Amino acid sequence: MSLISYVTQIQFDFGAIRLLKSECERIGIRRPLIVTDQGIRTAGIIDSVLDALGTESSVPVYDRTPPNPNESAVRDAVDEFKKHDCDGIIAVGGGSSIDLAKGVAVCATHSGPLQSFAVIEGGAARITSATAPVIAIPTTAGTGSEVGRGAILILDDGRKVGVISPYVVPKSAICDPELTMKLPAALTAATGMDAIAHCLETFMSPAFNPAADGIALDGLWRAWRHIERATTHPDDRVARLNMMSASMEGALAFQKGLGCVHSLSHSLGGINPRLHHGTLNAIFLPAVIEFNREAPSVREEGKLARIAQAMGLENPAEVGPSVKAITNRLGLPTGLAEVGVTREMFSNIIKGALKDHSHKTNPRIASEEDYQMMLEASL
Repeated sequence: MSLISYVTQIQFDFGAIRLLKSECERIGIRRPLIVTDQGIRTAGIIDSVLDALGTESSVPVYDRTPPNPNESAVRDAVDEFKKHDCDGIIAVGGGSSIDLAKGVAVCATHSGPLQSFAVIEGGAARITSATAPVIAIPTTAGTGSEVGRGAILILDDGRKVGVISPYVVPKSAICDPELTMKLPAALTAATGMDAIAHCLETFMSPAFNPAADGIALDGLWRAWRHIERATTHPDDRVARLNMMSASMEGALAFQKGLGCVHSLSHSLGGINPRLHHGTLNAIFLPAVIEFNREAPSVREEGKLARIAQAMGLENPAEVGPSVKAITNRLGLPTGLAEVGVTREMFSNIIKGALKDHSHKTNPRIASEEDYQMMLEASL
């Protein structure tokens, strides 16, 4: 059993879910609300969570998390939290459930609508230590939200925004690769590409954080070598463990910032919430990598060469094309047209990307024309 204390406390191993009760006791959660979705409940994972809690009293469960969590769902779950006088949240699922739980943790303990806590609204300063504690139990290997300091949520006005603060980092992450073993191939692939995007983009970010850079490269190394095996052989425990590790590492690393891949995918995901975030990241990656190639911090520090080395490639020029090739081998869309995006949508996508919090942490600050070029290259 590995105990990691970087950003937050992480329990990582097959069977780690059995530590849930002791983690609740350590944090001081006595009346938790479980936040999840219908698929996780149907799969029987919530039964395992309740067994691990070992409580004789009933634990309220909010299982209506939408694929892209929104302000309406936050309000509904806050009502459940207050109705049952809860003092903490156990988030079980992928990034959607964990991000929703973070939104609930803030809104249940602070006055004001969700919008007032969005980074682009100056909301980070409004989030305090009063935030309800969260224990995150991921069931996918992609977003790494279990160790992230932010939540991506869709406001009532359609904007997809970040709610970011050290106070929303889960107090405990229970990473049990066993919970990902039944993940469908398409979801394994899409969430896995999300993890790869996090590792690649955070490493290219110009902020100085050598620890995050090292973690990002290790996460990329693990994900690149195991994503296809995890997708085609879902019962491969080594592949599942390494993908969950890569997912966690990508989010540990992106404390230093992301970039244009995410500003574009956040914007487009707000326009069409049915599109999977990880799939969009995979589509945008090659064009953004090419755009970043001439960034001073990328060129002078030889970052593409170091990325290529982690991916087992001889030539840094192969990084972008190799991402597109593996996306294709995984059976995911490699172009925006395949997911129904048209040129008529570009203007709105660009408007959202320019306002996104990830826009400013790209190694090159993109203009409207730059985003137009990236969208064309990704079509």
